[in-house]
Amino acid sequence: MSDAADAHVPVFLGGVADAGAGDVLLLEGNTPVSPGVAVARFEASPPGLHFLGCPCCRPRGPLVRALARLFGARARGETAFFRRVVLVLRQPADPASVAAAIAADPVAAARFRLVRQYGTAGR
Repeated sequence: MSDAADAHVPVFLGGVADAGAGDVLLLEGNTPVSPGVAVARFEASPPGLHFLGCPCCRPRGPLVRALARLFGARARGETAFFRRVVLVLRQPADPASVAAAIAADPVAAARFRLVRQYGTAGR
């Protein structure tokens, strides 16, 4: 096994105040944020909806789609380069379900990983 650093972008469950330098907030909904904070937003969609031309019967969830858009924006230079994602959800979420959503999508799993919750283990 190599001692190389993990290239996955860490995702933390947290709040708006948890974002620091080098972080981007991924917010569900329209939670207000201070000017100058890097932010991306998404809306949860009803389960079972597929994109037009969906190649399989398992659609990508709204979180995974939002992470894909965020990664693409970073790659194209449309958002500031970030080292961490602070995920802010409207309702408390089980970290295992968030980790499972990321792990279930091969592209998201290659780019991101849920690390821990702010407020329980710190930064």
